[in-house]
Formats: sequence, structure tokens, C-alpha cells
Amino acid sequence: MKKRVLIIGGGASGLAAAVWAARQGARVTVVEHMDRVGKKILSTGNGRCNMTNLYMGPECYRSGDSSFPMRVIEGFSVEDTLRFFGGLGIEIRDRNGYIYPNSDQASAVLDVLRQEVEHLGVRVLLSCQVSKIEPSCGMYRVSSSQGILEADALILATGSKAAPSTGSDGSGYELAKSLGHRVIKPLPALVQLRCQGSMYKQMAGIRTEAKVSLYAESPRLNKSGKGAERILLAEDRGELQLTDYGLSGIPVFQVSRFGARALDEGSKVVARVDFMPSWKEEEAFGLLRKRASHMDYKTVEEMFVGLLNKKLALVLIRLAGVDPSMKSGGLSPRQLGRLLEQIKSYEAIVMSVNPFANAQVCCGGVDVHEVDANTMESKVRKGLYLAGELLDVDGICGGYNLQFAWSSGAIAGKCAAGKDTAEKRGREKEGAGKMPAGRRRL
Repeated sequence: MKKRVLIIGGGASGLAAAVWAARQGARVTVVEHMDRVGKKILSTGNGRCNMTNLYMGPECYRSGDSSFPMRVIEGFSVEDTLRFFGGLGIEIRDRNGYIYPNSDQASAVLDVLRQEVEHLGVRVLLSCQVSKIEPSCGMYRVSSSQGILEADALILATGSKAAPSTGSDGSGYELAKSLGHRVIKPLPALVQLRCQGSMYKQMAGIRTEAKVSLYAESPRLNKSGKGAERILLAEDRGELQLTDYGLSGIPVFQVSRFGARALDEGSKVVARVDFMPSWKEEEAFGLLRKRASHMDYKTVEEMFVGLLNKKLALVLIRLAGVDPSMKSGGLSPRQLGRLLEQIKSYEAIVMSVNPFANAQVCCGGVDVHEVDANTMESKVRKGLYLAGELLDVDGICGGYNLQFAWSSGAIAGKCAAGKDTAEKRGREKEGAGKMPAGRRRL
């Protein structure tokens, strides 16, 4: 008799789990509460689907157990992922390590997964709401809007609370709690920062290279005995986007989860922005002084043309308390210093992060200390497996969250079907042979 595997959630990790469980000979059912599976896959990589990344390291993930994400990915690697999708028909495009389907269509990735699920005879229940899970006599009894479902093994792959329009409504957290799991409070991650101040309306639409450093201020006194202690949470460099309410862009997304957690804990959060990250402070000061001297006939506003975005420069000049219309030759060392401070150390007080509707992923989720990284099986309840964004794992931008979904889903599917162990996975890798034509090894 085939083992019955029930998967709650038809996203990236759930579909990966379904394919691998069915390939192991299990009778698989996927329950999806939306009207179609894989909606979130379609929005990844701006609709192109950044499937994975050729560079993988522990610094690319954040989790309550820093070693957990990479232990999962070692069980089903980037190479395994490329081989898997190659077998489904996806030719890859390598953009400096960022891997996309050659068609540049996220729909292609979803289509081949759906085609394989159908080919393997996986039963898919759409618009199906799960209300209750009851462990019973070594199996699971699931109450749903389409009746009672029974399974020998259960995989929770419900996603997080990020981007609820794609189906990630956070309902899986309550299901995990009902089965005895601890859930670390989910907060938005890979998201924009809302900042204090009216000047952002003047800067909206600006894109510029910058370094963003995020700090938390605790109520404790600093070492000098004055003021609050400031702690560096994270920093990143890349294209900053200024909006009418604050800060956006990749470097902001990368640090946002730390700001969300600090704000939730009651700390004051400050984003320090360096608009000339390629220059050291003394080099930047020397450059400003040189430009002021050589362009002494120009206004201060004109002096910045060719150095900074024109709209940005005007705002920074005013914040420095300098008249934009004065001649640059009349700038005092003190005024140059104030300009330098705004350019190299502009400070934005972060009031909040944008809500879950704007977030790509969440920080927080099911405590990974309660999950076996080798099998994705619950340490709390036998026969229960967990995968994907439901867990307390969030990656940086660049295909890392999808890679964790593919890896955790594949492992959960294999192990839930009862035909896989860490030892057997190792033997399969050794005997896997060459990758399909057009693929590259890492």
C-alpha cells in the first residue's frame, strides 16, 4: 500500500515536496487555499524568477540557528536544484551567479512544476481551507472545506505572512502551534523603511549608489556616559531608492529585517546613508574643497552637478544649512564640513517598516531548533514535516529564499515518503552522473 503524504501549501516548497514525494512512490495530495498553486513564484525576480544563486554561504541567511539553513541546502544543493529543473526542461541563464530561466519568465518555472505534478498523478485541491489537524493513531486527520483528509505523513509548507495577495496569509503558524511548535513572532523582511521627515517628498524617485548602515539605540548610556548607546545592526551597499516616505532599494531590503526586529523590541532605529561610498571621508572632504576652489564662480548647487543627483544635492545642501545660491568660492571650512556630514552620514529616523503586503519574506516563523535539518521532520511530532518560509529562515535578495524553498521542500518530500535518509541522499549524489546538457557544475 502506498504511503499517503498530504502537503498543506502549494507554493515553491510545497510543489517541490510534492514532486519528490511522488517520485518516491507515495500517494500525494496538495491542499492549496488559493484558486491556483504557485502564485508567489510568479512575482519573484520581478517576474523573471531568480531561481537560485551560484554563491551560497551562511552569511546569506538569517535564522535563530545560524547553521540550520546551510545544513538544509547541503542536503539538496544548488547543483541538485539545477539538475532538477534541467530535467524538467528549464535552461538556465547565469547573470553573475544569479540564476534565471533562459526564457526570463517566472511562469516557466511554475509551469514545469505544475506539469510534473500532473504527470506524477499528484492530487491537487484548490480553494481548500484547512481548519484543523488531528494526529490520530500514527497518522494525521485534517479537517478542510472539502472534507476530511487522512495521511500517514503531513508536510506544512504554507508560507509566511509576506505578500498575502499571493496566498501567504500566515495561517500555517497557527497550524504549527496547534501541533506543539513554537513560533517566533513573524515580522516583515526584505521591505522598505518608513522614515521621519517631510524632505522625502522632495527626493522621491531618486536612485543612487549608497551605503546604508542601520543602527539601534538602546536606552542605556554609551561608554562616555552621555546619550543612548548606538549599536550597528547591519549594513549593505547598492542602489538606494528614495521614496516619498523613506528608503527603498536592495541595500535597504537587506538590512530591513534587523530594523523590524529592533523596532518591535522598542528600540529607536536610525539609518545612516553614505551617498559617496567610494570615497573615504577625508577623500570626500578634499574633493569638495577642490571643487569649491576650482568652481568658485559657480553656485553651491551648480558645484554638485556631475557629482550627485541634482535633486538629492539640493536637499542635502539645505539640510546642511547652506544657501544653494551662494558662490562656492565663499564656502567656509565649517560649511564644507556640514555638507560632508550630510553626504557621508545622512541620518534617517526609521519610524516603521512597510507592512507584510509590501514584504518579500518574513523574519521569524517556526523555531528551527524543533526541526531536523537532515529530514525536515518535526522533533516535536513524528510524521510531521515543515518546509519553506513557514520556518524561521530568511535569506537576502538574490535567489536565496527560493533555494531554501527548493531544498527544504525536496528533503521534506523525500523523507515524508519514507524512502530517503541522509545516508541514501549521499549515495544518490555520488551516482548521479553528469548534469544535463547546458548545465554547469558549481
